[in-house]
Amino acid sequence: MSIHEVFMPALSSTMTEGKIVSWVKSPGDKVEKGETVVVVESDKADMDVETFYEGFLAHIIVEAGETAPVGSAIAFIAETEAEIEQAKSLANSSGAAATPTSSPEPVAATASAATPALASQNGSNHKEGRLVASPRARKLAKELKVDLTTLQGSGPHGRIVAEDVEALSNKGKQPAPAPVAPPAPVPTSAPVAPPAPRTPAPAPVAAAVPGQTVPLTTFQNAVVRNMVATISVPVFRVGYTITTDGLDKLYKQIKSKGVTMTALLAKAVAVTLQKHPLLNASYSDQGIVYHSDINISVAVAMDDGGLITPVLQNADAVDIYSLSRTWKSLVERARAKQLQPQEYNSGTFTLSNLGMFGVDKFDAILPPGQGSILAIGASRPQVVATPDGLFGVRQQMQVNITSDHRIIYGAHAAAFLQDLAKLIETNPQSLTL
Repeated sequence: MSIHEVFMPALSSTMTEGKIVSWVKSPGDKVEKGETVVVVESDKADMDVETFYEGFLAHIIVEAGETAPVGSAIAFIAETEAEIEQAKSLANSSGAAATPTSSPEPVAATASAATPALASQNGSNHKEGRLVASPRARKLAKELKVDLTTLQGSGPHGRIVAEDVEALSNKGKQPAPAPVAPPAPVPTSAPVAPPAPRTPAPAPVAAAVPGQTVPLTTFQNAVVRNMVATISVPVFRVGYTITTDGLDKLYKQIKSKGVTMTALLAKAVAVTLQKHPLLNASYSDQGIVYHSDINISVAVAMDDGGLITPVLQNADAVDIYSLSRTWKSLVERARAKQLQPQEYNSGTFTLSNLGMFGVDKFDAILPPGQGSILAIGASRPQVVATPDGLFGVRQQMQVNITSDHRIIYGAHAAAFLQDLAKLIETNPQSLTL
């Protein structure tokens, strides 16, 4: 008997359970090697889970909308159609807990924005030219009788999304065929629930009812676990006031070129970290881990109540214009739950900016696996004493750094803030070089 279990994969280093967003295949459907069978919501993103085996989806153990621990069985795949009933019997007799005679089926997980033709981290064989479409797009294509091979996807890396199908249906005409190979078979039944939309439009959130207990989302549970993990870390905080007149002037000059203030601040921090590698380091049981790259994580609030930190990789070495374009793309894909794992778990230093909400100052909680996080408040006009003994008005913001006291001491953090302030106050133009 050749029956294989499909397990809930670990889609990130912090994931302990996953939620089934939708089954792309239905029981009895034929599945090809490397084909997406289910969309899983991890603690960071919606991911396509692919099979390494050809066969038939025999039985679904965990239905759409339900959660399962990492490593638990969520479905059975039979290599032949004749074994489908055997798989069902096996599931019913064992309560979906028995181990089939064959080895468990490995699965590959790729972000919903995964690039066609790239192999997944554990060996999935994506083929060049394979059509990539979201489950929602496939469902709409079936309902509206749209041929997906005639569409050029507008999603990340050419992925076909629901908006592409709707746009074609509204126009009532087929565009020129896209240069892709014939797609994998369209599922005979639609997914139960679509993944998050591609655009960062606010997700509908149920209104809170007094007296009601609302379960935490997967994202919120991930935040809870991370925050609890930081309790055992001894931290300290250092505050600093930075005059931002020069930075504000620079921002006004280059804002029209697509530069964001977030990118400017991340760039300033990254350049300063070049002089302070200890602030970019992290603690391990073996000692201090000095990271070779300066990757700036920036906290972003999700529409459904979660929190994610997209990463601007090598922020010290990337020009400000490219950095701003990257940041805009990261935010859009973060809110659509389409980030690749390395785009949210490779940070070495974190920024948390509440200045846009008018917050003067706050303390940020240190993320697990990092040595420091910088909390940034609003820039406000302040009356200050000038060097000539007079009074003047300056734009100033307050920043507070939280650091791991096991490896970083007060003098280290203070020196870093001093150099950061010097860069922003006296030489912000260097950030555009």
